[in-house]
Amino acid sequence: MESTISTGASAAASNYYGASLAMRALRFALGTVQRAWPALGVRAAYRLFGTPLPLKWINRRHGPGAGWRREAWPFEDASMGLYTPAVMAADTPKVLLVHGWGGHAGQMLALAQAVAAEGFTPVLLEMPAHGRSAGTVSNLPQFARAIDYMAARLVQQGAILQAVVAHSLGANALAYAAGRGLPTQSLVLLAPPASPHAFTRYFAHVFGLSERTRAAMQRRIEAREGILMPLLEPAAVGPRIGQPTLVVHDRDDRVNRFADGVAYCDAIAGARLIATEGLGHRRILKEPSVLQEVVAFIVRP
Repeated sequence: MESTISTGASAAASNYYGASLAMRALRFALGTVQRAWPALGVRAAYRLFGTPLPLKWINRRHGPGAGWRREAWPFEDASMGLYTPAVMAADTPKVLLVHGWGGHAGQMLALAQAVAAEGFTPVLLEMPAHGRSAGTVSNLPQFARAIDYMAARLVQQGAILQAVVAHSLGANALAYAAGRGLPTQSLVLLAPPASPHAFTRYFAHVFGLSERTRAAMQRRIEAREGILMPLLEPAAVGPRIGQPTLVVHDRDDRVNRFADGVAYCDAIAGARLIATEGLGHRRILKEPSVLQEVVAFIVRP
């Protein structure tokens, strides 16, 4: 079922990396390396693909701010940041909020305030290699493991996990984790990307990589993470999701296509789609009408 806050359509096209001088320099360097030393080119592409941009030090000052307590949880060879209100009511159901690739916990602050106003305890998760968390590289499978680990720890501590809300790549990771038995009552996917494989092709195009280099990079990722990329896509994860699910996606999203959100809605039984217009990829995280819809769904999924 689709609920449309505003109508219309646009042709979404990814512009995640942009066209800065730094990107052009990286394109030249990668192109040179892959031609002269193909194996080194694959390793360099793998490293760059796993490096969140903008670099995390740029976002360190953009945390939730005063009134929030931060904990650093060790995770794999890095850490995760966990933000909770400095003053919170005991035994209230929790809502876990997850940012996207290259993002930070502060981006979820408006949603956190909205769910807190309804009597829930917001928990902001900052992924490895993002914000103030340790680590320099990450990827989609690690995002999914981090969500699964954090949710399990919260439940082990006696929390009721009312919902998990995630944005962009975090939403992709959330869907995969939910399909593997995530202990939450409901899910909200905000502007999810549908295809990691398609993103490797976009990455290769931006940086001038040959198909041979791109395919080798993908195989390296799959071998190291122990999962094939098609298994992270809506058609594979959607049928395994049992929780009530809300998908919110803007028709003018120029990072992840609106069709990606539709693909999740079609793949998850009973999922509801809210289509917005004119908000793009990140303004949906602050738009009052979206916050209202998300909170209403969390209260009564």
